[in-house]
Amino acid sequence: MTLRKIFTTSCVLLSVACSTTPVKETPPPKTTDSFEGFNRSIHSFNEGLDAAILKPIAKGYMWATPSIVEKGVTNFFNNINDIGVTVNDLLQFKMTQSGMDASRFIINTTAGGLGVFDVAEMIDLPKHNEDFGQTLGFWGVPAGDFLMLPFVGPSSPREVVGMVGDALLNPFSYTFLFGGGIAVTAATTGARGLDVTNTRANLMGTERMVDEAATDKYSFIKNAYQQRREYLLHDGNAPTEDDIDLLDEESPAPASKSTTVMPNKGLSKLNSPISAPNSSGLPPVINNSRRFLELSAPK
Repeated sequence: MTLRKIFTTSCVLLSVACSTTPVKETPPPKTTDSFEGFNRSIHSFNEGLDAAILKPIAKGYMWATPSIVEKGVTNFFNNINDIGVTVNDLLQFKMTQSGMDASRFIINTTAGGLGVFDVAEMIDLPKHNEDFGQTLGFWGVPAGDFLMLPFVGPSSPREVVGMVGDALLNPFSYTFLFGGGIAVTAATTGARGLDVTNTRANLMGTERMVDEAATDKYSFIKNAYQQRREYLLHDGNAPTEDDIDLLDEESPAPASKSTTVMPNKGLSKLNSPISAPNSSGLPPVINNSRRFLELSAPK
């Protein structure tokens, strides 16, 4: 399991969540924080680790590495990640997207110099974000309570299992365990360290934004992480405030809206039925746990 999900991952999740899903329209899922005391202590530990080790190394890396080299390193590890993305596409029955992601890997590995150059992006094959945690959510596995893990960052019981699945889909996991020699093991360890350092360097600007915006950094990161996971799980069609109200039998639905609601009071966001587009023009909420075929190309 790579360390690139060290607590700084929460910052990049926050950045994308803020830029793509407004907080007022996409509230975090209503999950409990039963382990808040433990989570806050681990959050402090991760912050101290970053300040003492990761951030100084990342600054030195940025100073010594030209931007074009940083971009190439990012592309290389993104290309490796496309292997797991393709497998998770198939596990979620996203057939068209799986073909696109498999093509991305083949093209970038061959024409792009093992992924150093993102040739696939140039021919309109965009990068997708799928992981085993999203696959578990697709099949209806609940996220569970929020967890802040040492060396990893924000997570949940479902995402912990998902990280194990992602590690099994990463070729570096096997070269590290069965490399068959000191040189191969050292090279693999060095590659993982480079991945962590490069990821941390890419988060410098996002970290500054979080520090300036958050009065309670832990709560800010927790909410942003949960919003981001919901956004990814629903492929950008996360439930809005209006959609959530429709699931409450005690709150009558507005007369101007036409929806089809399953007669089950305990439905969660992940199992909410498809609703008609609301008056604001937002796309309908899609029940990902029951969407077994997705044959149309993504936007």
